[in-house]
Amino acid sequence: MSEDQTENSTIVVRGNRWGKVQIALGALMLVGAIVMVHSAPTPASPGAAQDDLRTQVHELTAQVKQLQQEQSMPALVMNRYRSSIGYVYGVYHVGFANQRPEIRARVSGTGFLVGDHLVATNRHIAEPWYGDLAAEKLIRRGAIPMVENLVIFFPGWSAPVHLSQVSVSKTSDLAVLGAEDSEVLRRLPTLPLAKSPASAGQFIDVMGYPMGVAGMIAKSPASINEPLAGRPNDITMVSELAARSLIRPLSTCGHLGDVIGDMLIYDAATAHGGSGGPVFNINGEVIGVNSAYIDGFSGGSIGVSVESLRRLLQKGQSSSDPSRKK
Repeated sequence: MSEDQTENSTIVVRGNRWGKVQIALGALMLVGAIVMVHSAPTPASPGAAQDDLRTQVHELTAQVKQLQQEQSMPALVMNRYRSSIGYVYGVYHVGFANQRPEIRARVSGTGFLVGDHLVATNRHIAEPWYGDLAAEKLIRRGAIPMVENLVIFFPGWSAPVHLSQVSVSKTSDLAVLGAEDSEVLRRLPTLPLAKSPASAGQFIDVMGYPMGVAGMIAKSPASINEPLAGRPNDITMVSELAARSLIRPLSTCGHLGDVIGDMLIYDAATAHGGSGGPVFNINGEVIGVNSAYIDGFSGGSIGVSVESLRRLLQKGQSSSDPSRKK
């Protein structure tokens, strides 16, 4: 097995941010020139006007710095952390004892490393029947839900890492899973969690696997796309994508529109398969976990805040199997 260090995954950025940087730089140069002119010692130049112009220069300088940081952040995050953001694939069933399962289906999503052999994702990935009305109806009648197999494929590695449940939130769409010990985990960094709460208006970057296998095939070269298109979406297909180094997360950028309790609302595009992916702030820290989206509304992507994840992670670390420790 080897890590893929040569290619960059797709990055989608909303708006012409470089154009904004150029405009701000132009404005900064203009105000700077005005300051230089007014700084000449003339009786008609009041000190208050000079102070006002200097204040404008400082404000524009800060704005340019922020725009430059926003421009470069997605690439920095991708290069630093994409290898630790994996594609989760599994099979589960819901059924009654000694009978053929009433429901047997696949589940896929995103997960990322947050601790020693610990992977963060959504509850509806760890427990795929969560939020499924048909499954919940069967469970109320006594049916038993069970995950048959759940694995995560990390970029650049052909072998999957098996996952097991460690801690699942009862109030938020969050879960922390235990990852079996493997060479893969010993090579990958954990993602840093933001120390302060997120606030509306922040620039964000969401990473994951929207559209799952279909999305990965769609952005693969034509020579690979055509032979794989139309084949069953099963573990064999996912393994083949991993062997071809096509397990690669997608990055979309936007802004945080609102924060309501532990819910984050933002306009970075996502789709099914992106569930469980990290939401980064401008400093490259995780501020939330991507969870859902509202069909037909580009500003309606939803995540769960890092504060809820941190509480669940602490619970997971205290209850995880010591045999998984390095």
